[in-house]
Amino acid sequence: MRHELHDPELQDVHVTVSEVRMSPDLKQATVFVAELGRDRIRPEVMKALIRACPHLTARLGREMDLKYGPRLRIVPDETFGEASKVETLLARELASLSPRDGEEDPE
Repeated sequence: MRHELHDPELQDVHVTVSEVRMSPDLKQATVFVAELGRDRIRPEVMKALIRACPHLTARLGREMDLKYGPRLRIVPDETFGEASKVETLLARELASLSPRDGEEDPE
């Protein structure tokens, strides 16, 4: 959905839904979200997304041709931030293993 949520807190904010876990009866959906370009989603963006849940639930009900849309539970997706941390740690480790200035490469 682009430009359909008219909330000032969501203006110029790019959010991605990385995963949705549905309950077996399709009445509840846990939605994992991340704010693009940030390790963590800002609290004001989370609040705005939670405020938008009734609108999103109604839209999903119509799109999925359900009598009732699933109840949405918005959860921050921490995996992008964790992946960034691991990447940084690996890069540091690789840098420490590379030959230092003035030393010969063993190969």
